[in-house]
Amino acid sequence: MSNFQRPGVDRQISIHPALRDDVTRVPVTPGVLPEGTSAYTELKRPDSARSQATPLSESTPGPAWGSKAQSGFDADGRPTSPTEVAAGARTGEELLKRLSLGGATAKQAEGGPGVDPRVSYEGLGLSGRIITATFCVPYSIGHSPGHNWELGSRRGTSALYDSFAYLSSPESKWKHTLVGWTGEVKSVEPQSAQQASNATSMGVTPLNKSSAPIPLDANTPAPEPGLTDSIRVSREDRDRLEVQLEREHGGKIVPVWLADESEKEGDDMVVLKDQARWRKYAEHELYTMFHYKQNEPTDGRDIRKSWADYYRMNRLFADRIVEIYKPGDIVLIHDYYLLLLPSLLRQRLQKVYIGFFLHIPFPSSEFYRCLSRRKEILEGVLGANMIGFQAFSYSRHFSSCCTRILGFESSSAGVDAYGAHVAVDVLPIGIHAQATQKAAFDDPRVDEKIAGIKELYEGKKVIVGRDRLDSVRGVAQKLQAFEVFLEQYPEWRGKAVLIQVTSPTGPANTKDDAEDNKTANKISDLVTRINGKFGSINFSPVQHFPQYLSREEYFALLRVADVGLITSVRDGMNTTSLEYVVCQKDHCGPLILSEFSGTAGSLGAAIHINPWDLGGVAAALHRALIMSPEERKKTEDRLYRHVTTNTVQAWTNRYLKRLLTNLASFDQAFATPVLDRARLLGRYRNAKHRLFMFDYDGTLTPIVKDPQSAIPSDRVIRSIKRLASDPCNSVWIISGRDQAFLDEWMGHIGELGLSAEHGSFMRKPGREDWEDLTQQIDMGWQDRVAEVFGQWTEKVQGSFVERKKIALTWHYRRADPTYGAYQAIHCQQYLEEYVVPYWPVEVMQGKANLEVRPRLVNKGEIAKRLLREMRQDHCSGSVRDGEVGSYGESPDFVLCLGDDFTDEDMFRALAISKLPGDNVFSVTVGASSKQTLARWHLLEPADVISVIALLNGSTDCGNVGAVSVVEGNVPDPRI
Repeated sequence: MSNFQRPGVDRQISIHPALRDDVTRVPVTPGVLPEGTSAYTELKRPDSARSQATPLSESTPGPAWGSKAQSGFDADGRPTSPTEVAAGARTGEELLKRLSLGGATAKQAEGGPGVDPRVSYEGLGLSGRIITATFCVPYSIGHSPGHNWELGSRRGTSALYDSFAYLSSPESKWKHTLVGWTGEVKSVEPQSAQQASNATSMGVTPLNKSSAPIPLDANTPAPEPGLTDSIRVSREDRDRLEVQLEREHGGKIVPVWLADESEKEGDDMVVLKDQARWRKYAEHELYTMFHYKQNEPTDGRDIRKSWADYYRMNRLFADRIVEIYKPGDIVLIHDYYLLLLPSLLRQRLQKVYIGFFLHIPFPSSEFYRCLSRRKEILEGVLGANMIGFQAFSYSRHFSSCCTRILGFESSSAGVDAYGAHVAVDVLPIGIHAQATQKAAFDDPRVDEKIAGIKELYEGKKVIVGRDRLDSVRGVAQKLQAFEVFLEQYPEWRGKAVLIQVTSPTGPANTKDDAEDNKTANKISDLVTRINGKFGSINFSPVQHFPQYLSREEYFALLRVADVGLITSVRDGMNTTSLEYVVCQKDHCGPLILSEFSGTAGSLGAAIHINPWDLGGVAAALHRALIMSPEERKKTEDRLYRHVTTNTVQAWTNRYLKRLLTNLASFDQAFATPVLDRARLLGRYRNAKHRLFMFDYDGTLTPIVKDPQSAIPSDRVIRSIKRLASDPCNSVWIISGRDQAFLDEWMGHIGELGLSAEHGSFMRKPGREDWEDLTQQIDMGWQDRVAEVFGQWTEKVQGSFVERKKIALTWHYRRADPTYGAYQAIHCQQYLEEYVVPYWPVEVMQGKANLEVRPRLVNKGEIAKRLLREMRQDHCSGSVRDGEVGSYGESPDFVLCLGDDFTDEDMFRALAISKLPGDNVFSVTVGASSKQTLARWHLLEPADVISVIALLNGSTDCGNVGAVSVVEGNVPDPRI
């Protein structure tokens, strides 16, 4: 195996240390290494050069796949699954400790030489492969037709890239494949490709500057978008890129090409246009909302288009993963760009193992519910088997949203959704501590910068802050607190200096400019006021640098600081705090950390503050500055031990182990994915003979306490009428309602077929008379059942009996729900013991009711009859010739929807029919986590009407994503 020199940035240009091969010797995404060496094995150096602090491990071992892995406990009897860990926790603080910090130590989580996970989790049938989906590949890409691609290191998310590198390294027991978007491809000239590669990282500025990574290069300005209108990429060039990426990465990278169908010229040519649009919804809507900010209201057209792009982007990722997926593979999905991907994969690979991790905060339900596509986002991420968060509060907010918005039962350990348990876990990510320490302590240029800073601020206590220009970073709060600090503690005037570096977010090219300018102006005013109030002609207490930092300056500041101050008002993963701890291993400067930071829960030894409490922050500054050397050393040792132990490699192993433990603990065989509307629409448009079967209560209309109040809305009637008016459609409502109710509310739709009392009566389209299918059945049982129901009506206040022509139903919707359900169990037991053995009847449990009906009459029999009649070449006068029902062939599209136990008969009949599975869509409706024979799931009746509207040609916001996938572009809104 030969060495391969990866194209990178010029060595004279300072970049983020995680991207410097010459400093860390461990590339963010390792290239091909000499045989027998590992990207995660520290190169030997003289003992004198080694740190005197707690040594970092020479290599990162694999996970401890112990013999007790599947039991939920480790070898020492400690709980490892979130359910076991959470059991008995009485407070949020206790649960946070158990989930984030408790249980097995990080070293035990990493393990030593372990057993192959395929052996420990033999029952899962693991393939030993991991497919990781991330928004962008770790390289910025330049295209020159017919030539090698230009690859440069992509800035930001270095901790996540280190995780990918570890999974691809020989230290990992897995075979790793990385799936990611190419990013905005730039067009480069062939002759200047290599020079450009050595001059810039080619990072493209995100649309939302607040979500951009913080560049650390003081010499290179922020890159302008500068993309050409379109770039045409041939099949040959795309294949060449995959080869280059695999050679560069040391592991397989599969690029995702984001382009509309209309932008493709056959299979050979992809045309890339307006590439930045794929970021828009995630960065403008999701990132903003998840950080507790809201955009100004608009007419909705831009959001509609950006949502369609977001849906299509996730769909294209799903297509790419399905192409390379093999049974037993584990799919890991990262961050808010791909929130829909878990569900889109589950729709096509029902038994796939999926883990999802969100690297930014998740807002409370009261804020999250302001998001227009709130249901779709939650439904999308709930397709995963396990969802990981940075902090306990984020996981709690997510579970609360699933309960309040979707109606799913949830706990601290997970959410019961779609017939399966989705685990929710807290796993704070770490950094590559070894690489950070080498970058900070083994570079003589850093020592030179330290000497200069010490000379400049001799005799002063240095307080350091480094943030992005963004209101959620809390720079304004930091300056206001520092002003209060100088007012309340005058002894520090002239003796303490705040060095605040505020990195610009990029060029002015987005609609966020006004907010950024407002934030920048406020910061500037505060700096001027503080320096004018407490400074002098030869000293300014605030040194504000609105610029990028070089790598040497960054680590020099972290090493020389007496206090690190982070006052973010909302943050996910704050790597600055972790890097500060590593850099302070000798100096032991205290860390003041906002309690709203995602790392606050794991850095328990830091001084936690509320950035809105200015007096509290000022007091924390004073406390940090007067802290004794012994206390500083003790605090730093705790923080350093945590950061260097809970590395990104340990996080990767721990996450996989938790995922596999949950997969082994919960049966996922009955998980029912959310209905794939794009597939449904595609099949519908290609079909000529379509059959629709709808339940009524709980499917077309919501369940209400008074059954007579469940009348269809005008939208329901119009949607059903329009669907039934298509000559290719045979539409039926198969309900437990009696004939009179269905005649009153649906009888005026002549093209609609009706079935009452669970298939006891039928009224065919175009007819007004009802056909009784139970004439030969003995109905003598009704008096006995009426007597039993009467006894329970006296017991349960608010219950009543509904007598139908063929069935008797006891309702307890108006009764106390707990007491009513309790008495229903006893009533059912009595009927099954003293009535069912003597009469040909069955007891059906519905939603807040019990129904007794003849055993040979059910919705399944009606479904079989409709399928049989559609195969026959006669209608018996039931419809007009040439219209519904006279096809003489099997339906090539079937949509069947129902919400309760009685509808399972229809699903069973469709499952055993000989119709092609791709043509049959059986859908259960409701938030229940019940196990069902249906293949798909919808949440509520409103979703059912939305699906019907989709088939009728509607392109509202809820359906625009599916329409854009089928048609290849975003349809114009009908305003």
